[in-house]
Amino acid sequence: MIASRCASCWTGWARVALVAGLLVTLAACSSGPVRRISEPDARLQQLIVAADGSWTAQVRIENYSSIPMRFDSFSLALETAGEAAGTLQAQPALTIGPESADVVDVQLTPAVAAKLAVADALAAGRSVSYSLKGSITTMPDAASKARNFDIERRSALSPAPGLPGVLR
Repeated sequence: MIASRCASCWTGWARVALVAGLLVTLAACSSGPVRRISEPDARLQQLIVAADGSWTAQVRIENYSSIPMRFDSFSLALETAGEAAGTLQAQPALTIGPESADVVDVQLTPAVAAKLAVADALAAGRSVSYSLKGSITTMPDAASKARNFDIERRSALSPAPGLPGVLR
C-alpha cells in the first residue's frame, strides 16, 4: 500500500513540475523577438556611365537591424579616384526588411575631374577607388522619431566584363 501511494505521489509531483516548466516556457516566449536597431550601411553596387557622360549610381542600402526599417532619405558625397564627383541624394521612402538590402538608382552629372578619372579607368580596364561620406535618415516604424546615421565607406569598382561603361 505504501509503495502504491509513493508511486502516485511521484506521478503528481511530475505533473506539477511539467506544468510549471510549460508555464515558464510560455512566459519566456510572450516577450516576442528582440527589437535591435543597428547602424545601416550604404555602398555603390554599380556605376553606369552614359554616352553623354552622366552617371547612374546604384546605391545599395543595407539594413542590419532585426526589424524592418524605412529609409526616408540619404545624402552621400561621392569621390572617385580621389576626385569629388558630386552628391548622391535621394528620398526613396523605402522599407527594407530585417537584415536585408535594396538598391536605389541615383542620377548624377559628375564633376569633370571625376568624370575623366572614371573614363580613364574604363578605357584602361582597371578598377577605380571610391568613397561615400554623408548620412541616411531612417525610421523604425510610424510611432518612432526619424534617426540619422553617419555613413563613411571606402571601396573600389571594377569594369564589368562584357558591359561597356559599367563598373561593379
